[in-house]
Amino acid sequence: MRQVKQENSTYFLMCERKWIFHLLMVVAGFFGSYTFLLRGNVFCNAQTGNVVLMGMALGAAKWNEALYYLIPISAYLMGAFVSELLPNPIKRHLRIRWDTLLIGVEMLFVLGLGFVPESAPVQISQIAINFIASMQYNTFRVAEGIPMATTFATNHIRQIGVGLAKEVQHSHSHDKSHRRKLAQHFEMLLFFLVGAVVGTILCNLCAGRAIWATFVPLGVIFCALLHADFVEEKNMMGKKPAGH
Repeated sequence: MRQVKQENSTYFLMCERKWIFHLLMVVAGFFGSYTFLLRGNVFCNAQTGNVVLMGMALGAAKWNEALYYLIPISAYLMGAFVSELLPNPIKRHLRIRWDTLLIGVEMLFVLGLGFVPESAPVQISQIAINFIASMQYNTFRVAEGIPMATTFATNHIRQIGVGLAKEVQHSHSHDKSHRRKLAQHFEMLLFFLVGAVVGTILCNLCAGRAIWATFVPLGVIFCALLHADFVEEKNMMGKKPAGH
């Protein structure tokens, strides 16, 4: 497999490859359409909305409703907590990286969610995706040297705006270094959109079992990471992914 390198010839681990992040964004976009269409009209990939809703409930003196929002917020918090503590123990006791194990765990969650009936409380699916989205966001942080978010689009939209501003500022300059970063954020946004479109189509066709479609991108990622752990990068297990 072709080795991906920086301009200074630093090797990028498989879990840092740009195409891995693209597939993760497809999954994130799919999760967004899945939870909004089928699981309570909410987006579970981030927590800004839940914090706002909790504040609104507190402001309206709806105490029980406000307390409920502690559950998804706590699930997201626990995802970050777990994904921060486990990488080193996993590396010491297993022959695979935490990144690889996480994708396997995410696939198990997806498998289980596909069996959740439409009549089940939407909170089951919401909290599960809160948890795995947080772990994914906290684990896959830098794509080929550029900080990236793999579960929501807001930062990519902001970075595209920044990149376009730099395009104007450097219009008469030979410095076009900003274009690589601009292109990567645009690609991430595009793949997120693709995931949301595919998710919408499949959710309308297959209802809750549509989430099993994410097995395709997740399975490709898992196989690539597993191959890297046992073959391509088996002697590089001590090397940490950028951003960790």
